Amino acid sequence: MSKRNTQNRRHQIVAQLQAQGEVSVDQLSKEFDTSEVTIRKDLSALEKSGILLRRYGGAVPLPKDLISDSSEADDQKISKQKKPIALAAAARIRDHNRIIIDSGSTTGALIPALNSKQGLVVMTNSIKVANALLELENEPTLLMTGGTWDPHSEAFQGQVAEQVLRAYDFDQLFIGADGIDPERGTTTFNELVGLSQQMAEVAREVVVLIESDKIGRRIPNLELPWSNIDTLVTDADISPQIKADIERHGVTVVCATMDR
Repeated sequence: MSKRNTQNRRHQIVAQLQAQGEVSVDQLSKEFDTSEVTIRKDLSALEKSGILLRRYGGAVPLPKDLISDSSEADDQKISKQKKPIALAAAARIRDHNRIIIDSGSTTGALIPALNSKQGLVVMTNSIKVANALLELENEPTLLMTGGTWDPHSEAFQGQVAEQVLRAYDFDQLFIGADGIDPERGTTTFNELVGLSQQMAEVAREVVVLIESDKIGRRIPNLELPWSNIDTLVTDADISPQIKADIERHGVTVVCATMDR
């Protein structure tokens, strides 16, 4: 089922909650002619958005003032630039691809666009990314790196995670960055760069997602040199000169257009 249909169904569930005061999984499953597993995913997603409270066998609504506060917070999580960048990156993914999604808010914005993809295998080192993937209607095969939890990156890092990655090969890696040095590559505040480099080694295409205002930030720690990067996806505000400088390193630069 398409992302649009999923959104429409969830809107209808919210409308029923407001009208009836409660809904049941069994009732919704029959009404929308879909599985109870799908309905539970809908209710879980709506609960995380602060719209309802799940109860055994169904759900009840939250007060409207809490719904409003939660919705505003969710809108702030993904900036206007991140959404088109994520959509442009997702357009490069084919059905049944094997991909890695690194931790981060920009890569996290990619996940809703995966609902239209079939048969994906996705590895991640992020619990947030993993949980978001499990909410998709077209739920991919999920692989976790494991390893040592790093509170700075909010992701698993370390030798165990790197060893797990070496056992696989992937079509694409989608990774963000704290900054871009046009001369060297992606830069980061985090000194733990081994896992990112291992991710790049096991992927046929390395795709960096980053907002243009981070380009030119020469943070001391080099994460991925240009020789390890195939594609940079950013917004249309990147300067033509910097775009040309990056392309001279053999990197394809994709500029996503933001809806005005």
